[in-house]
Amino acid sequence: MSDNAQLPGLCDRFRGFYPVVIDVETAGFNAKTDALLEIAAITLKMDSQGWLAVDQTLHFHVAPFEGAVLNPEALAFNGIDPHNPLRGAVSEYDALHAIFKAIRKGMKDADCSRAIMVAHNATFDHSFMMAAAERASLKRNPFHPFVTFDTAALSGLALGQTVLAKACIAAGIKFDSSQAHSALYDTEQTALLFCEIVNRWKRLGGWPLPQAEEPAA
Repeated sequence: MSDNAQLPGLCDRFRGFYPVVIDVETAGFNAKTDALLEIAAITLKMDSQGWLAVDQTLHFHVAPFEGAVLNPEALAFNGIDPHNPLRGAVSEYDALHAIFKAIRKGMKDADCSRAIMVAHNATFDHSFMMAAAERASLKRNPFHPFVTFDTAALSGLALGQTVLAKACIAAGIKFDSSQAHSALYDTEQTALLFCEIVNRWKRLGGWPLPQAEEPAA
């Protein structure tokens, strides 16, 4: 294919899925009982040559839902004070409503049928976001209910690393450990990592797949 040839769009690259990078910070490991405290989302775009890149970023500090468990060990780990008024925290509804609205617009613009979460150890982030969406009674959740793109698994395959910081470094992406465990920073790095893995596969000739030759008559 020539350098100037138009490639299939984002919707074709992921079988109609619209990839959205997500990271959450929480007050524990149980999505049903422990507070969601921070969430960031980054949408992605593909240029006319088929290269994947970061598009729009959304970031919210989230107020614990009523009755949420706040585990001291988790708060010490991520350094979040849920009661600090300077956080500017919003409700789960407000945060996810804004994120879902932006995603639905991106899906429409890219002609995609459903969003798919991209996250590092994605089961964790997916479970918290889905639980929060259910608590907030958000009916129009654009995300697939169980399918994800897990950059921990993809990095293990492509780079031989499963830890986010080590995978980024292996991919040639700078990683500042002092900023880690911030939902915004981790989402930014995860987005760069996912784009690099997808683009690396393209550079190796893996997409678009070569067209099969017509069988001889």
